[in-house]
Amino acid sequence: MAKRQLLLLSSSKVHGFEFLEYAAQDINELLTRNKVSTVLFIPYALSNHDDYLKKVQIPFRKWGYKVEGIHQHEQPAEAVRQSQAIFIGGGNTFRLLKALYDKQLIDPIRNRVLKHGIPYIGTSAGTNMATRSINTTNDMPIVYPPSFEALNLVPFNINPHYLDPEPDSKHKGETREERILQYQEESTAHAVLALREGASLYVEGTHASLKGISGARLFLKNHDPKEIEVDANLSYLLDLD
Repeated sequence: MAKRQLLLLSSSKVHGFEFLEYAAQDINELLTRNKVSTVLFIPYALSNHDDYLKKVQIPFRKWGYKVEGIHQHEQPAEAVRQSQAIFIGGGNTFRLLKALYDKQLIDPIRNRVLKHGIPYIGTSAGTNMATRSINTTNDMPIVYPPSFEALNLVPFNINPHYLDPEPDSKHKGETREERILQYQEESTAHAVLALREGASLYVEGTHASLKGISGARLFLKNHDPKEIEVDANLSYLLDLD
């Protein structure tokens, strides 16, 4: 079985950078190493697929890659089976997961990534999609997928766009930390890697590390949250049940 290759970004947009610019080196290293010429883009997290595709094509074309939208294919599952690399963009996580179930793409994507080892790139909702479930998304449930279980390419959950509590804030609503800890009160909850803006998780086979320009926080059940620095080795997370 080929080794999985994942690049999971908290966001495609970071202050001070153009679209995907902060992750350009990591994206290019992954695609170049695998001799990728064409990336299959899955835009289902947003409603206007054509506009989303055009936006994604701009940086990838600059880097020398062709990007095809899966929505342009009459047989989406076959497009996945023929793909050299898959990029799933951000938007609404519930809408995205429902579309993957409705179009019967969960198993084809898992098979292509885990058995054939093609690169998988996700941002925001696309990153949520790579995990055990979408329980730790920040999005509103605007549609109802048949399950919250996602692609399960890694055995834990991710919370993208993680925001640290602000001690001087006058906002009295729940913090992101409190919401993640509430999730972990459930018996079925998993570990959660909370990615700040500009942070990304890179997985190659049985090795995982934090990349990008920002750190992360790790929430393990019955443990205090742990600060994770850029370049930290996170391979042990791949052994979680």
